[in-house]
Amino acid sequence: MQQPIVGFHLDEYGDWVADLHCGHGQHVRHQPPMTNRPWVLTEAGRSQHLGETLNCKKCDEAEVPSVTPLD
Repeated sequence: MQQPIVGFHLDEYGDWVADLHCGHGQHVRHQPPMTNRPWVLTEAGRSQHLGETLNCKKCDEAEVPSVTPLD
């Protein structure tokens, strides 16, 4: 499920985590050559990505509660 980025924080290892609107977080590391995200290293770069969406795997995996229609 696509969720907008609402902020960023550092984890206990010093890696950047995007705070998503749903309340989950997702790492946004800059680890070339596998992951190239130099924008995450500066405050200005992170600010430019606020509002962009990331696919939240935790939301995708959550079970949807079953709803019984009222008759």
